[in-house]
Formats: sequence, C-alpha cells, structure tokens
Amino acid sequence: MEKHKIDRINELSRKLKTHGLTEEEHLERKALHREYVEEFKNGLRNTLENTYIQRPDGTREKVKKKK
Repeated sequence: MEKHKIDRINELSRKLKTHGLTEEEHLERKALHREYVEEFKNGLRNTLENTYIQRPDGTREKVKKKK
C-alpha cells in the first residue's frame, strides 16, 4: 500500500479521536482500512506459500494449507 494512503488512514484515525469524522471521511477511512487489511492478508498468504519446513534429516516440506 502506498505511503500516502497509510498516512491518510493515520490522519483520519487521529481526527476521529479528537474531533470526529464526517460521514464522507468515515467511509473513506473504512475503505482505506479494508484495502490495507486485504494487502496485509495477501502479503502473509504469499509468504506462507513460499515457506518450507526443514526436517532433522535435511528434507524440506512445503507448508500445507490448513483446511
């Protein structure tokens, strides 16, 4: 996620705590937060898809998706 979007999330969060948000700002914050969470999940998923477990005998096994 671009830095300016993260900065905007933080700016809106600070404003929420001090003055409150307008309906438009509330919707913008919600959309930015949703985008941030999705990007975080995708990054974590990508990391796990490229993670291996190395056994004591030296063999490597790809981490399996939990059902």
